[in-house]
Amino acid sequence: MDETHISRGFRSKRQEQTPKNRLPSGQYVTTDFPVLSAGPTPQIRVADWTFALQLNGSLLGKWSWDEFEALPQTTIKTDIHCVTRWSKLDTTWQGVTFDDLLKAVGFSEAPAPYIMAHCDGGYTTNVPVADLVGGRGMVVTRYEGLPIAPAHGGPARLLVPHLYLWKSGKWVRRIRFMQKDERGFWESLGYHNYGDPWKEQRYDGD
Repeated sequence: MDETHISRGFRSKRQEQTPKNRLPSGQYVTTDFPVLSAGPTPQIRVADWTFALQLNGSLLGKWSWDEFEALPQTTIKTDIHCVTRWSKLDTTWQGVTFDDLLKAVGFSEAPAPYIMAHCDGGYTTNVPVADLVGGRGMVVTRYEGLPIAPAHGGPARLLVPHLYLWKSGKWVRRIRFMQKDERGFWESLGYHNYGDPWKEQRYDGD
């Protein structure tokens, strides 16, 4: 349903039914999954897909689709929050946790404090490693039990659900560890460098 067709009373009732501890300030709940992208949607065949971890110029590990699917798989149910103010509750995702990716390349901890996610189409986004370890971040390949649709980032996307959704880069292909933080695509265009929905960190200065 288009939000503009929802009466004020109906929307107010819907918000009242959502526990306040699940909905950051300024957000509204939607049952839809809006599609928002910075450019055209890549159409990637899994036969051509690879994913890599990188430290500076060194390759730590690289997987084909089948190799990635053979890594330990984790399923989570979580709420997601978009900077454009919609939130979707109880979404289910499956993929490989950041912790299991580190284990797969023989690391007990990350080799640097920041990462840059590099995605098809040239999109990038930066995330502190502390927001990925301990089960907080994943590279996901399934949504609600099905392969992720290309419009939502398939075949694989980063998922960092406690940050605004632009940090969960679609079509992720490479994660590069960094000793010093760098700004990604939206961050370099004025979006907040961290993006905590609970602090309404949408833009620089928030």
